[in-house]
Amino acid sequence: MDELAEAAGITVRTLRFYRERKLIPPPRREGRIAWYNEHHLARLRTIGALLERGHTLGGIAELLTAFESGRDVAELLGLAGAAITVPWSEEQAVRLTPEELADRFAGEVTPENLAAALDVGYLAVDGDEIVHVSRRLLDASTALVGSGIPLAAVLAAGRELRVHVDAIAETFTRLITTHVLADVIAHTADGATPTAAEVTRITETVERLRPTAKAVVDAEMSMAMDRRIRAELDAWVAEHRPEAGDPGEPGESSAAR
Repeated sequence: MDELAEAAGITVRTLRFYRERKLIPPPRREGRIAWYNEHHLARLRTIGALLERGHTLGGIAELLTAFESGRDVAELLGLAGAAITVPWSEEQAVRLTPEELADRFAGEVTPENLAAALDVGYLAVDGDEIVHVSRRLLDASTALVGSGIPLAAVLAAGRELRVHVDAIAETFTRLITTHVLADVIAHTADGATPTAAEVTRITETVERLRPTAKAVVDAEMSMAMDRRIRAELDAWVAEHRPEAGDPGEPGESSAAR
């Protein structure tokens, strides 16, 4: 305990207090000897960094509990995606420390928002690090929050969007399995193992159609945004257009006034 406190730059009394508050996990014991490791030191440094950023010990305890609750999510995500023979997604995961996450979303990293991000699958926990499943989504969330949108609203929108994109994915999957890979699906319908040639064909099909699907979704999204923005602007203009006969209406003669 003395060695850990010295390495962390705190007193033994403070370390005992953190243990009593369950801010750090218990040590590994061999008889009367308590062994601490780099995990404990990293946790203490995280607590110190969060304290410097204005978090209270009570808030830190809630955050750490939320981090730990994501461990099962991390185990489910982990390398499970690598087991997929042909991953469609090209997203790059990002590893963050709790303080790096707090810096990205200043004042927005609450236990409620953290739990929501874990629940929707954006975040997972691996030891003392947080894993965000997509650099692009992380950067987009950071930009939206930086523009003044609360993180809770961004997460709620992400959950809503997930429903719509799942439906889009189902549409594309149905097209591919029905019209491109129908014979492979039929061959494996009774539990037969796909042949090497069939696996190669599936791989080539996914690689070939991935950019096509992305292009279609991007084009449809662009046109939908155009329609929505035009409709919103038209409605705004109509709402603020002067009524007929109002003083100052363009084209009205001075005599009529």
